[in-house]
Amino acid sequence: MKNNYLVAINKGWEDLSKKKPEEVAECMKVSYIRDRGQFVVPHLNEEYIVDCRCKTVRNRQNGSLASSELTILILHYLTFFTQKRDLERKWISLKEVPNGGILFYPAFFRESIQRLIKTFGYDSQLFLSCAGKLGGFPGILGTASAIFYVFPKVCTYVVIWEGDEEIPANATLLFDKSIEHFLHIESIIGVGGYLIKRLILEAKLIIN
Repeated sequence: MKNNYLVAINKGWEDLSKKKPEEVAECMKVSYIRDRGQFVVPHLNEEYIVDCRCKTVRNRQNGSLASSELTILILHYLTFFTQKRDLERKWISLKEVPNGGILFYPAFFRESIQRLIKTFGYDSQLFLSCAGKLGGFPGILGTASAIFYVFPKVCTYVVIWEGDEEIPANATLLFDKSIEHFLHIESIIGVGGYLIKRLILEAKLIIN
């Protein structure tokens, strides 16, 4: 797994080196500091410094290195686009994402959505608390929901339907319809899984 991460990270830096920094900044709504060779990438309620010279991705506030998973997602975010596009403000599930979303959905549901249901399906207030800690904006769907800007142009909508003794809990994660233009399908799945893991981690911190 570590070798796979390393290959993906190296490929990400290589792809980024072929992009025009100003175009990346304009198209993906990030900042570029030319004299330092650095991008500043908003992520949830934080910012990350992408240093193209040192090939590091660090938390702007505390200087800590981003995880391999987050590093890959950030590099993919900065390199996958082909043209400037805007968010569409329409929500779709993974099943509706072109180029394989429907094929990957059963595994995504099993590995990520079911964990979301298990953690928050009977405690929507816990979900709202965790969402707030990650910069989520309250939504209007379900029993509780929140909208997250994972990156400036990667917007997700997590919805919880709280269960009780008679009705089972349910949950979903939706993407802005524009997602296909900003990330390839593997990274779209990665973003969804990563966000859910972050929410569950916040829940563990609160509970414990």
